[in-house]
Amino acid sequence: MESTFSSDLHRLLEEAYHTFNATSMLGANMPDPIIVARRYKDEKIALVCALFGYGNAKQILKFLESIDFGLLQKPKRVKNLYYRFQKSEDVYQLFFTLSRIDSLQEAFMRGYKESGDILQGVRTIQEELYALSSYRSYGYNFLLGKPLGKDPHKLGTYKRWLMFLRWMVRDDGIDLGLWRGVKKSDLILPLDTHTFRTTQKLGLLKRKSYDMQAALEVTHNLRRYDADDPVKYDIALYRLGQLKLI
Repeated sequence: MESTFSSDLHRLLEEAYHTFNATSMLGANMPDPIIVARRYKDEKIALVCALFGYGNAKQILKFLESIDFGLLQKPKRVKNLYYRFQKSEDVYQLFFTLSRIDSLQEAFMRGYKESGDILQGVRTIQEELYALSSYRSYGYNFLLGKPLGKDPHKLGTYKRWLMFLRWMVRDDGIDLGLWRGVKKSDLILPLDTHTFRTTQKLGLLKRKSYDMQAALEVTHNLRRYDADDPVKYDIALYRLGQLKLI
Protein backbone atom coordinates (compact mmCIF):
# COMPACT_ATOMS: atom_id res chain seq x y z
CA MET A 1 0.00 0.00 0.00
CA GLU A 2 1.39 3.40 -0.98
CA SER A 3 2.00 6.20 1.48
CA THR A 4 1.93 9.89 0.60
CA PHE A 5 5.05 12.05 0.65
CA SER A 6 5.63 13.86 3.95
CA SER A 7 8.19 16.65 4.21
CA ASP A 8 8.36 16.12 7.98
CA LEU A 9 9.07 12.42 7.53
CA HIS A 10 11.65 13.20 4.85
CA ARG A 11 13.41 15.53 7.26
CA LEU A 12 13.36 12.89 10.01
CA LEU A 13 14.73 10.20 7.70
CA GLU A 14 17.51 12.42 6.38
CA GLU A 15 18.54 13.58 9.84
CA ALA A 16 18.59 10.02 11.17
CA TYR A 17 20.48 8.83 8.09
CA HIS A 18 23.22 11.43 8.52
CA THR A 19 23.40 10.73 12.26
CA PHE A 20 23.54 6.94 12.26
CA ASN A 21 25.09 6.04 8.90
CA ALA A 22 28.61 6.66 10.19
CA THR A 23 31.38 4.43 11.53
CA SER A 24 31.49 6.60 14.65
CA MET A 25 28.05 5.20 15.49
CA LEU A 26 29.33 1.61 15.59
CA GLY A 27 30.84 0.11 18.71
CA ALA A 28 30.22 -1.79 21.92
CA ASN A 29 27.24 0.42 22.77
CA MET A 30 25.84 0.10 19.25
CA PRO A 31 26.84 -3.42 18.18
CA ASP A 32 26.31 -4.54 14.61
CA PRO A 33 27.70 -7.52 12.65
CA ILE A 34 29.09 -5.12 10.05
CA ILE A 35 31.72 -4.10 12.61
CA VAL A 36 33.50 -7.41 11.98
CA ALA A 37 32.74 -7.43 8.26
CA ARG A 38 34.38 -4.01 7.87
CA ARG A 39 37.69 -5.26 9.26
CA TYR A 40 38.17 -7.72 6.43
CA LYS A 41 36.23 -6.23 3.50
CA ASP A 42 35.82 -9.71 2.02
CA GLU A 43 32.56 -10.96 0.50
CA LYS A 44 32.71 -14.42 2.10
CA ILE A 45 33.47 -13.08 5.56
CA ALA A 46 30.71 -10.52 5.11
CA LEU A 47 28.26 -13.29 4.23
CA VAL A 48 29.22 -15.23 7.36
CA CYS A 49 28.65 -12.08 9.43
CA ALA A 50 25.28 -11.49 7.79
CA LEU A 51 24.03 -15.08 8.06
CA PHE A 52 24.81 -15.16 11.79
CA GLY A 53 23.11 -11.77 12.15
CA TYR A 54 20.07 -12.96 14.08
CA GLY A 55 19.28 -12.71 17.77
CA ASN A 56 20.76 -10.31 20.31
CA ALA A 57 23.15 -7.83 18.66
CA LYS A 58 25.73 -8.05 21.46
CA GLN A 59 25.74 -11.85 21.33
CA ILE A 60 26.06 -11.78 17.53
CA LEU A 61 29.10 -9.54 17.77
CA LYS A 62 30.64 -11.62 20.56
CA PHE A 63 30.31 -14.78 18.45
CA LEU A 64 31.71 -13.17 15.30
CA GLU A 65 34.66 -11.81 17.30
CA SER A 66 35.49 -15.39 18.34
CA ILE A 67 35.78 -16.73 14.78
CA ASP A 68 39.12 -17.37 13.09
CA PHE A 69 38.20 -16.41 9.53
CA GLY A 70 41.37 -18.08 8.29
CA LEU A 71 39.20 -21.19 8.41
CA LEU A 72 37.66 -20.03 5.14
CA GLN A 73 40.98 -20.83 3.44
CA LYS A 74 41.67 -24.05 5.33
CA PRO A 75 38.45 -25.29 6.94
CA LYS A 76 38.90 -27.57 9.92
CA ARG A 77 36.65 -28.71 12.69
CA VAL A 78 36.83 -26.48 15.75
CA LYS A 79 35.29 -27.50 19.04
CA ASN A 80 33.07 -25.10 20.95
CA LEU A 81 32.39 -22.86 17.96
CA TYR A 82 28.62 -22.69 18.02
CA TYR A 83 25.87 -20.10 18.04
CA ARG A 84 22.22 -20.55 18.98
CA PHE A 85 20.80 -22.98 16.37
CA GLN A 86 24.23 -23.81 14.90
CA LYS A 87 26.49 -26.52 16.29
CA SER A 88 30.23 -26.64 15.65
CA GLU A 89 29.71 -29.03 12.74
CA ASP A 90 27.26 -26.62 11.09
CA VAL A 91 29.81 -23.81 11.31
CA TYR A 92 32.55 -26.03 9.88
CA GLN A 93 30.33 -27.16 7.02
CA LEU A 94 29.41 -23.56 6.17
CA PHE A 95 33.09 -22.62 6.01
CA PHE A 96 33.87 -25.73 3.97
CA THR A 97 31.11 -24.88 1.48
CA LEU A 98 32.21 -21.25 1.18
CA SER A 99 35.81 -22.34 0.59
CA ARG A 100 34.62 -24.19 -2.52
CA ILE A 101 32.81 -21.34 -4.24
CA ASP A 102 34.93 -19.06 -6.42
CA SER A 103 32.87 -15.88 -6.27
CA LEU A 104 29.62 -15.01 -4.53
CA GLN A 105 29.25 -11.98 -6.77
CA GLU A 106 29.51 -14.04 -9.95
CA ALA A 107 26.87 -16.45 -8.65
CA PHE A 108 24.62 -13.53 -7.73
CA MET A 109 25.03 -11.77 -11.07
CA ARG A 110 23.89 -14.83 -13.01
CA GLY A 111 20.43 -14.52 -11.50
CA TYR A 112 20.35 -10.74 -11.22
CA LYS A 113 21.42 -9.93 -14.78
CA GLU A 114 18.86 -12.30 -16.24
CA SER A 115 15.91 -10.84 -14.35
CA GLY A 116 16.92 -7.48 -12.86
CA ASP A 117 15.60 -8.88 -9.57
CA ILE A 118 18.03 -9.09 -6.65
CA LEU A 119 16.00 -11.94 -5.15
CA GLN A 120 16.83 -14.06 -8.18
CA GLY A 121 20.47 -13.22 -7.51
CA VAL A 122 20.09 -14.51 -3.95
CA ARG A 123 18.43 -17.62 -5.34
CA THR A 124 21.39 -18.42 -7.60
CA ILE A 125 23.85 -18.02 -4.69
CA GLN A 126 21.72 -20.31 -2.52
CA GLU A 127 21.44 -22.91 -5.25
CA GLU A 128 25.19 -22.95 -5.80
CA LEU A 129 25.99 -23.20 -2.10
CA TYR A 130 23.53 -26.05 -1.57
CA ALA A 131 24.91 -27.82 -4.65
CA LEU A 132 28.49 -27.63 -3.33
CA SER A 133 27.75 -29.75 -0.27
CA SER A 134 25.43 -32.64 0.54
CA TYR A 135 25.52 -31.74 4.24
CA ARG A 136 22.17 -30.82 5.74
CA SER A 137 21.02 -30.06 9.27
CA TYR A 138 18.54 -27.73 10.90
CA GLY A 139 21.27 -25.27 11.87
CA TYR A 140 23.00 -25.33 8.48
CA ASN A 141 19.75 -24.97 6.56
CA PHE A 142 18.68 -22.13 8.85
CA LEU A 143 21.87 -20.24 8.00
CA LEU A 144 21.54 -20.52 4.23
CA GLY A 145 17.77 -20.15 4.31
CA LYS A 146 15.09 -21.93 2.39
CA PRO A 147 15.89 -21.75 -1.35
CA LEU A 148 13.90 -18.85 -2.73
CA GLY A 149 12.40 -20.64 -5.72
CA LYS A 150 10.94 -18.94 -8.75
CA ASP A 151 8.52 -16.70 -6.85
CA PRO A 152 10.44 -15.53 -3.77
CA HIS A 153 8.06 -12.64 -3.14
CA LYS A 154 5.69 -14.98 -1.29
CA LEU A 155 8.20 -15.93 1.41
CA GLY A 156 9.71 -14.43 4.57
CA THR A 157 11.74 -11.23 4.80
CA TYR A 158 15.14 -12.83 4.09
CA LYS A 159 16.54 -10.03 6.22
CA ARG A 160 20.04 -11.49 6.56
CA TRP A 161 20.49 -11.96 2.81
CA LEU A 162 19.14 -8.49 2.03
CA MET A 163 21.42 -7.01 4.69
CA PHE A 164 24.37 -8.75 3.03
CA LEU A 165 23.39 -7.21 -0.31
CA ARG A 166 23.14 -3.76 1.28
CA TRP A 167 26.68 -4.14 2.57
CA MET A 168 27.99 -5.35 -0.78
CA VAL A 169 26.28 -2.79 -3.01
CA ARG A 170 26.11 0.46 -1.03
CA ASP A 171 29.39 2.32 -0.68
CA ASP A 172 28.90 5.20 1.73
CA GLY A 173 28.88 5.49 5.49
CA ILE A 174 29.22 2.07 7.08
CA ASP A 175 28.58 -0.16 4.05
CA LEU A 176 31.37 -1.96 2.19
CA GLY A 177 30.59 -1.34 -1.49
CA LEU A 178 32.57 -4.37 -2.69
CA TRP A 179 30.34 -5.16 -5.66
CA ARG A 180 29.85 -3.16 -8.83
CA GLY A 181 27.13 -3.58 -11.43
CA VAL A 182 24.17 -3.78 -9.04
CA LYS A 183 21.82 -0.80 -8.87
CA LYS A 184 21.22 0.59 -5.39
CA SER A 185 17.67 1.32 -6.52
CA ASP A 186 17.09 -2.44 -6.89
CA LEU A 187 17.92 -3.21 -3.26
CA ILE A 188 15.15 -4.24 -0.86
CA LEU A 189 15.03 -3.09 2.76
CA PRO A 190 16.29 -5.84 5.10
CA LEU A 191 13.26 -5.70 7.37
CA ASP A 192 13.79 -6.83 10.96
CA THR A 193 11.54 -6.57 14.00
CA HIS A 194 12.78 -3.05 14.86
CA THR A 195 12.31 -1.63 11.36
CA PHE A 196 9.02 -3.50 10.98
CA ARG A 197 7.51 -1.71 13.98
CA THR A 198 9.19 1.62 13.22
CA THR A 199 8.01 1.77 9.62
CA GLN A 200 4.46 0.95 10.73
CA LYS A 201 4.56 3.80 13.25
CA LEU A 202 5.89 6.19 10.60
CA GLY A 203 3.18 5.23 8.11
CA LEU A 204 5.63 3.63 5.69
CA LEU A 205 4.08 0.20 6.15
CA LYS A 206 0.42 -0.80 6.37
CA ARG A 207 0.86 -4.54 5.98
CA LYS A 208 0.48 -6.49 9.23
CA SER A 209 2.39 -9.61 8.18
CA TYR A 210 6.16 -9.74 8.69
CA ASP A 211 7.15 -11.08 5.26
CA MET A 212 8.70 -10.25 1.90
CA GLN A 213 5.63 -8.34 0.78
CA ALA A 214 6.08 -6.06 3.79
CA ALA A 215 9.75 -5.49 2.88
CA LEU A 216 8.73 -4.67 -0.69
CA GLU A 217 6.01 -2.28 0.47
CA VAL A 218 8.39 -0.35 2.72
CA THR A 219 11.03 -0.18 0.00
CA HIS A 220 8.47 1.09 -2.49
CA ASN A 221 7.40 3.84 -0.10
CA LEU A 222 11.00 4.79 0.73
CA ARG A 223 11.59 5.43 -2.96
CA ARG A 224 9.43 8.53 -2.51
CA TYR A 225 12.25 9.92 -0.38
CA ASP A 226 15.20 8.63 -2.42
CA ALA A 227 14.36 6.84 -5.65
CA ASP A 228 17.98 6.01 -6.41
CA ASP A 229 18.91 4.65 -2.98
CA PRO A 230 15.87 3.81 -0.84
CA VAL A 231 17.74 1.35 1.38
CA LYS A 232 20.11 4.06 2.61
CA TYR A 233 17.53 4.64 5.36
CA ASP A 234 17.88 1.09 6.73
CA ILE A 235 20.36 1.83 9.51
CA ALA A 236 18.45 5.01 10.41
CA LEU A 237 15.15 3.14 10.76
CA TYR A 238 16.86 0.36 12.71
CA ARG A 239 18.43 2.74 15.23
CA LEU A 240 15.24 4.79 15.62
CA GLY A 241 13.48 1.59 16.65
CA GLN A 242 16.31 0.02 18.64
CA LEU A 243 16.89 3.18 20.67
CA LYS A 244 13.14 3.71 21.07
CA LEU A 245 13.31 7.16 19.47
CA ILE A 246 10.05 6.49 17.64
